[in-house]
Amino acid sequence: MFILLMGPPGAGKGTQAERLIEKYGIVQISTGDMFRAAVKKGTPLGLEAKKYMDSGSLVPDEVTIGIVRERLSEDDCRKGFILDGFPRTTAQAVSLDAILREIGIELDGIININVPDEELIRRTSGRQICPTCGATYHKTLNPPKVADVCDKDGAALYQRDDDKEATVRQRLSVYGTQTKPLIDYYKTNGHYVEINGLQAVGDVFADVVAALESDRSC
Repeated sequence: MFILLMGPPGAGKGTQAERLIEKYGIVQISTGDMFRAAVKKGTPLGLEAKKYMDSGSLVPDEVTIGIVRERLSEDDCRKGFILDGFPRTTAQAVSLDAILREIGIELDGIININVPDEELIRRTSGRQICPTCGATYHKTLNPPKVADVCDKDGAALYQRDDDKEATVRQRLSVYGTQTKPLIDYYKTNGHYVEINGLQAVGDVFADVVAALESDRSC
């Protein structure tokens, strides 16, 4: 099963990816994972990407696309994968199509988990994290037993800067600007499906699987 998983920050892609990995026995491939793996292996493209990562700059498309090509050509991808975080632009999507043609793979599903901005802000801006054990809470959806205190070790919880409401709104604005053309690009593909991300986690997963299985059986 070859899946492209799309959706804004806070839509629940990580949770759905975990369930899909377990169901289909496939690997998850995110841009960050690919960069870290390439850097660790010391490949020429990995070393090139590291220069930009160390300086806090965006890795250029030509380097990112090269790393994607290397990763998707590895043996563990032959039985299936979930692509998460790539492509982010129409130009990257065109390059991905070319890479998949080169290695003889066709996507089984392009899944976009759709959640309104205000709900994403509610989900994301309420997150709190324990600085010692890394446990994650939410002020309303998954609160600790004692407000602002970790259940596991009693440490004071904190909120990451990128989870603060103003930052979340800015991230969503950037995502919307970058991704709308990408969604329009994929809507012309018969494998594109939008899933209602406002549902319970299990219902979202059921809809994702139904879309993948229905598309595969056609």
